[in-house]
Amino acid sequence: MHRSLILCAALICGLAAFWLSQREPVAMAEALVPEPPPQAEVLVAAAQIGPGQPLDASLTRWQSWPVEALPTGVMTRDSAPDASAALQGHVARSSFVAGEPIRMDKLAGPGSGFLAAILPSGRRAVAVRISAENTAGGFILPDDHVDVIHSVSRAGPDGSSGGAVSRTILRNVRVLAIDQAVPEDGSQSPTALGKTATLELTPQQAEIIAAAELSGALSLALRAASDSGLAQVEPDEPQDETQPEPVAAPPKDRQILLIRSGQSEYLTSRIAGGGT
Repeated sequence: MHRSLILCAALICGLAAFWLSQREPVAMAEALVPEPPPQAEVLVAAAQIGPGQPLDASLTRWQSWPVEALPTGVMTRDSAPDASAALQGHVARSSFVAGEPIRMDKLAGPGSGFLAAILPSGRRAVAVRISAENTAGGFILPDDHVDVIHSVSRAGPDGSSGGAVSRTILRNVRVLAIDQAVPEDGSQSPTALGKTATLELTPQQAEIIAAAELSGALSLALRAASDSGLAQVEPDEPQDETQPEPVAAPPKDRQILLIRSGQSEYLTSRIAGGGT
């Protein structure tokens, strides 16, 4: 009898030990699994949105996003539950890729004109006449950066043609559009040559361009893509940007009286600028 009780007790202890040995790894594995981070629902682009494109309900959706990785300026369902409906009609200032959070700083108000929507605050859009000869053979495209060169013909001192003078009046200017073509997905290529280029300028630069077009011809010099991120450099003497540097008059003979050892003689020299 006692032997039977001892055997039963040993069997029970063995089963308990076996159960505990199997349970311990499971409990340890459960303890090692981290808890998922808190999530928030963020309003994102449901598809590619191009610059100047108005938003509608089909272009936005809510997407889970880790709270600790929320970008600045995004809209969450908790803070703006009606954001998707409220943003209908707003215009994209720049492109959104699918899944990118919607931010107000990349949107213009509803009813904004296309160009006004993509134009940065404080800037002006100014169109200049272009041709293949003054736009790098027609290879300048929207979103390229250019230098603006002003050329003017000068008359000589006797009324004949004194040639032309050119100088850079603006540097590192962004091209907003060629005719009515604007950058969308970066896949554009030269097609038909446009007749106008729309430049992104400050108010002062807009005045410079307007005056320069009346007094001469403008050309656009395409900058390398690696140079377009450099700080914009204004030319020297910005208060007189519209007046090209004067061209020196052709050289002419000048008589110089030389007195040496009591003897006088005239020497002939050639000087620039038409001085006497």
